Order: sequence, then structure tokens, then C-alpha cells
Amino acid sequence: MNKHGFFMCVEGLDGCGKTTQTKILVKELKKMGYEAIYTAEPSHGKIGRFIKRYCLHGGKRVSSIVEALLFAADRYEHVENEVVPALKMGKIVVSDRYVYSSLAYQGAAGLSLDWIRKINQHALTPDLAIYIDVEPEIVVKRLKPKKSVMENLETQRKVREVYMHFVESGELVRVNGNKPIEEVAKEILSIVLSRLKEIKIREA
Repeated sequence: MNKHGFFMCVEGLDGCGKTTQTKILVKELKKMGYEAIYTAEPSHGKIGRFIKRYCLHGGKRVSSIVEALLFAADRYEHVENEVVPALKMGKIVVSDRYVYSSLAYQGAAGLSLDWIRKINQHALTPDLAIYIDVEPEIVVKRLKPKKSVMENLETQRKVREVYMHFVESGELVRVNGNKPIEEVAKEILSIVLSRLKEIKIREA
């Protein structure tokens, strides 16, 4: 656990329900009396806005290397301007995507995972990282109208392979995203509360 708060992220393929579940989690934690906030990457900062405008929703995509560097730069700004200040106030910060998204997506594009880790070496290590697992075939059907290059089946399969690598290594906690929204939300909340309890016991 970070010194003054609890930092976690929720990861997954595009269309897995990640944003919905992240917001539900924050809402439920607030109901229980926790000071929890929702944040996301790309952030609302200058670099994050640039990424959303020119890299994600613009025309021709930039190279994977440039994309990875932009996300890393936005991540540092995100942590410095949003995450750390909230943690110092003792809040629970739940990020919709974080460093594992860079590892999964840019890694799937062929970049070295070691290099991606290196350019993100100063990023804050989350206390908990959850991966909502949904089959690539399902998310591609959900996202079909958007026709994004990053949302084709082959890409999503490669991205899932990288995510599962981190699940197997223990860095990500897998949650079956194929279940009903309410069941997925209940499981995620249970995992978070269990981790919070473990940390309190360890720090006592």
C-alpha cells in the first residue's frame, strides 16, 4: 500500500466493460464510507488530450514507439498531478487503465516489454491491478461499429496474450468478465476489500 492511500488499476481489452466496472467500484466504495476517486488513462492533462485527439481518434496512427513514449509521458503527468495528491489525502485511487495497457497494446504491436517497462520505470507501482478477461471474439463484436485498427480480432488476441502473461506471473488478478455485470462488480469489490484488509493487518 502507498504511504498515504491505496492505488489500484483496472485493465482489459477494449469493450470488456472495464470503464463500467471501474465506476461501479468507486461508487460502491463511497457507499461504504471510503474516499474513492475515479481516474483514467489517457488522462485529462495536456499530453493525455493530445493522445486522445491525434492518436486514438485521429486519422493515421503514429508509430508504436511514439505511442508508447506519449503514454509514458502522460502517465508521469497523471501520477504527479492526480494520483499522488489524492493518495496523500488518504484516498483510494482507481485508475481505468494504467501501465499494463502500454505493456499489452504496445507489446502486442511488437515492442519489447523490457523497453516499455524501462520508459515507465518511474511510474507508481499499484497496490492492486485487476484484469477483466473477456474473449477477443466477444469484444470485437461489441466494437465492430467503431472500426478501429486497434480493435480487430488479431490485435485483441495478441493483447490478451500479453495480459494473460501478467496474470500468470501474479501481477494482475484475473476476473471473468463474461458473467453478468452485477456478478463481475461483486467479485471485483470482494477482491479490493480483501486486499485492503490484508494491508491493514500487515501494517498493524
